Amino acid sequence: MTKDLDKPARTGGGPGHVAIIMDGNGRWAQSRGRPRLFGHHAGARRVREIVSACPDLGVKYLTIFAFSTENWKRTQSEVAGLMSLFRRYIMKEMQAFVKENVRVRFIGDRPRLDKKLRGLMDEAEAMTSGCTGTNLTIALNYGGRDEVSRATKRLAQDVAAGRLDPEKVDEETLPKYLDTCVLPDPDLVIRTSGEARISNFLLWQSAYAEYEFIDTLWPDFTAEKFDELLSHYGTRDRRFGAVSA
Repeated sequence: MTKDLDKPARTGGGPGHVAIIMDGNGRWAQSRGRPRLFGHHAGARRVREIVSACPDLGVKYLTIFAFSTENWKRTQSEVAGLMSLFRRYIMKEMQAFVKENVRVRFIGDRPRLDKKLRGLMDEAEAMTSGCTGTNLTIALNYGGRDEVSRATKRLAQDVAAGRLDPEKVDEETLPKYLDTCVLPDPDLVIRTSGEARISNFLLWQSAYAEYEFIDTLWPDFTAEKFDELLSHYGTRDRRFGAVSA
């Protein structure tokens, strides 16, 4: 695997790559006396607003956590409803993303997903491959530990086949085998809904990311709130292990 993108230039000191753990859809729906899937549909609509806001906010890369490898533990009806939502979302939104110059990618372990959904994911990536605006990455059946495990397996296969010298393996090697090999690492990770954990999301990539844990439930997360968090990011002292001058 090789990188096909350069690291993004940051605009006005803000984050070039933002990753979001979109949490709270179910609680948002239940607080309104509605089924959990009602909240997931509301959350899907919110994604469009945030993606559309990215160019004006200087965010070149946006990665969203849609479905984790652990989410299969939810009820069969909720999982089935989510899979149906993903299929409808891709079919509905892709033309709009092409029009808005949004390039779409998916990360995660695809084989467990149904054939129709995988086909739509492939089609969406192909349709938007020429887009040069916002890079939207959707983590679907994704888990950070699973990603590292799959990457390590591919790396080991290359070593066994003589394509990779084990003596030259370093911390720059593994990222070339990750699902995110064509993406820069996230600068800022946001989690909505008041939970303060990273839930197995972008474990390797977020080693030096800044984090924001906010109480807002995802369906209530607005472009204005997004802008506020990006402004707050600009006040942070990013030292990457060094000492401020």
